[in-house]
Amino acid sequence: MNVITRALNLNFSNRLISVPSRTLRARRATRIGRMVSSASTVSVSADVAKDYENLCDKLREISTLGGIGGLLQWDEAVMMPAGAAESRGKQKSVLAGVVYEKETSQELGKLLKTLMMHNKDLEPVQAAVVRDAQRHYVRNTAISKELAQRRAELESEGYVKWVKARDEADFSQFAPVLQEWVGLLKKYAGAIDSNRPIYDVLLDDFEKGMTSSRLDHIFTEVREGLVPLIQDIKQKGTKPNSSLLAGSFDTKAQAALCNAIAVDLGFSLEQGRLDVSIHPFTGGTHPTDVRMTTRFKEHDLTEGLTGAIHETGHSLYEQGRSLEYDGLPVNEALSMGVHESQSLLWERMVALSQPFAHYLLPKLREHFPDLAQKLSPESLYSAVNVIREPSMIRVEADEVTYPLHIILRYELEQQLLAGDISIEEVPRLWSEKMTKYLGCTPKDDAQGVLQDVHWSAGIMGYFPTYTLGAMYACQIYQKACEEIPSLEKQIAAGNFKPLRDWLKVKIHQVGSLHPNGDELMKAVTGSPLDPSVFLKYLRTKYTALYNL
Repeated sequence: MNVITRALNLNFSNRLISVPSRTLRARRATRIGRMVSSASTVSVSADVAKDYENLCDKLREISTLGGIGGLLQWDEAVMMPAGAAESRGKQKSVLAGVVYEKETSQELGKLLKTLMMHNKDLEPVQAAVVRDAQRHYVRNTAISKELAQRRAELESEGYVKWVKARDEADFSQFAPVLQEWVGLLKKYAGAIDSNRPIYDVLLDDFEKGMTSSRLDHIFTEVREGLVPLIQDIKQKGTKPNSSLLAGSFDTKAQAALCNAIAVDLGFSLEQGRLDVSIHPFTGGTHPTDVRMTTRFKEHDLTEGLTGAIHETGHSLYEQGRSLEYDGLPVNEALSMGVHESQSLLWERMVALSQPFAHYLLPKLREHFPDLAQKLSPESLYSAVNVIREPSMIRVEADEVTYPLHIILRYELEQQLLAGDISIEEVPRLWSEKMTKYLGCTPKDDAQGVLQDVHWSAGIMGYFPTYTLGAMYACQIYQKACEEIPSLEKQIAAGNFKPLRDWLKVKIHQVGSLHPNGDELMKAVTGSPLDPSVFLKYLRTKYTALYNL
């Protein structure tokens, strides 16, 4: 998924929602008045109900405008002619200005201030709406115009310099950009909350409620579990035969295969689109208008297949969100990590499983008859689960080595923001950690420290959400297997509805009701995020695959 698209779309202003009629608003106000705690006086309850409905009207309007922005982004990536880039930039700039004015209006601030004082009088869903709207308001209003403008300028400048530095494998050309971003991010974090660790404030943009101290505990356990597993696989394992999937595969046939699988998984073509783009992403404007894109390579069948299933997971989350709370922050994904959990649950827990191989093989026979003749469900399962050696590039990594790529970046980001290391030390430390964690050393800066675009846009605190998503997915799927009778038999038979419906109730329609991922995990699985579940899954699976 395109990181910038998802980062932008997490804000509550990203959905296209129709503004309700006056009659409907009146009905909602009556219902809200009944829901307000009876401990309040009648006059206070009426005032709270009125203020809450006024707040919701404003949030829905912001959401509508944000949905238009989402549509512009999708069009730019998929349909827009190249010559329209300048005019599209002006359109997006004007729209962003309108949205900013509404997101930071004094009237919105007054409503939130009043409702925060009466938050105990609200039902849980209403309290979550106010909590998250207040959180966004504080962040939107804390930043000076000058800081916001410089961040926007540096994002464009940084991308150009990153591309040149990567092309020439020369980190020194990008170092000044990274240096300035570290300074700007420190100012940004200090403006929002000077009493919290800098990294915690940045992390909260993407994984609300998560802290660096909690991440330290989680990632230490993951690192200490995966490094020896990878060493065992390399030194003692018998590599499965991945050559069975080698060859040339018509991209139109790949697209037809992946579209059929997406529909089987539950993607609704009545409420969404499937397209091709340079960078796969999931966007759109509303649960009834979800735009999914993917890409295909002629000589790599698995990338297009797993990428399409990954984006389908994101899309099922979007199409499964509750329509009862349209346009309100409680209806948004709880975090980037939780959203990633839904894509990785379908991509890894389902599509890379043994049961799914039984479903997939007949599909391959239909679209690629020559390939399917030499495959069995067992050999197909083994071929799609090979560990990459060396695992040098994050976006090409497998599910075993990928978390260590994330932990490396997390550790360097923390050290940079804390002032424990200098910008000049980053390439050397990157290479040292790659060697220590993954047993491979980048040949140059392009293969090492310059391989990701994130830092060029000042995005720090985002990387951890990828691996948090993988761990959430594993724990959620384990619970689904406990609660859904014969789930894996149903997957093998191509019946994905029981799992999809279970996820819709447990995750999609819950939205941002809970304050953080740990609380969601407790509600769904009975315990907060537990790294040991993830580690046990990987060790069990790959011990069998590699005959350890």
